[in-house]
Amino acid sequence: MTSLRPLGMTDLLISPLGLGAWAIGCGEWQGGWGPQDDAVSVAAVHRAVELGVNFIDTADSYGPEVSETLIAEALHPYRPGLVIATKAGLVRPSAGEWKRNARPAHLKAACDASLKRLRLERIDVFQLHAPDPQVPFAESVGALAELQRAGKIRHIGVSNVDVRHLDEARGIVRVVSVQNRYNLGDRMHAPVLEDCETDNLAFIPWYPLAAGPLARSRGALERVAKRHGVTSAQIALAWLLQHSPVMLPIPGTGSVEHLEENVAAAAVRLSSSDIRELES
Repeated sequence: MTSLRPLGMTDLLISPLGLGAWAIGCGEWQGGWGPQDDAVSVAAVHRAVELGVNFIDTADSYGPEVSETLIAEALHPYRPGLVIATKAGLVRPSAGEWKRNARPAHLKAACDASLKRLRLERIDVFQLHAPDPQVPFAESVGALAELQRAGKIRHIGVSNVDVRHLDEARGIVRVVSVQNRYNLGDRMHAPVLEDCETDNLAFIPWYPLAAGPLARSRGALERVAKRHGVTSAQIALAWLLQHSPVMLPIPGTGSVEHLEENVAAAAVRLSSSDIRELES
């Protein structure tokens, strides 16, 4: 993998691609509901670190709680420079449910629980997983500010937000990252990405290899992939990496084979004509 670069405006140096850990220890085809095959997941986490991936994105709702626990079991004590980001604000009553809970008391308790599961004294990047319509957004972000002042988290990020939410959050705390859905076939959050580029906030696209939205670009993906001798998924990741200097894709997989394929995408260089064809 290529050289490390700063995570937005922070002093954290990260790899061009991160590892999305929603499938680590959980059911990859069951929406991150587990536990599943720990041995396979541990192998994938170890291989990611061997290949130079040093940014791992997880959440307390993945499993739930399974992903964070397995990451600690696999990698603790953590090697210097490894950055673990986690999130709170979504809860999982059952496999098919994602419910929002961004009440300050819940976020504070969730942070304490994540610290324990990850075996950390401080979380490098702690993200509000989603705004909660039942809770004033400022109160949710304010809770993260309190956790930061208490020394439990180092940097604050937000996820699943629009421009208005981002502006409000930045009026309360120093936001360093935004994690929204974004891929070649789904660029709805382009205005948020533009704000991140303007002020050097890291933009972490989740669902970077979305099968549904990317199907609309399948023909172009296949043609460009064939020219480069790589897979369509690798072209989709390469496009993200070249699309914006603040982009940090985090493809998720519990498979070593898929992981190696994803990491190799960082070396693919698309031409201007490739990009025009993909975006047309």
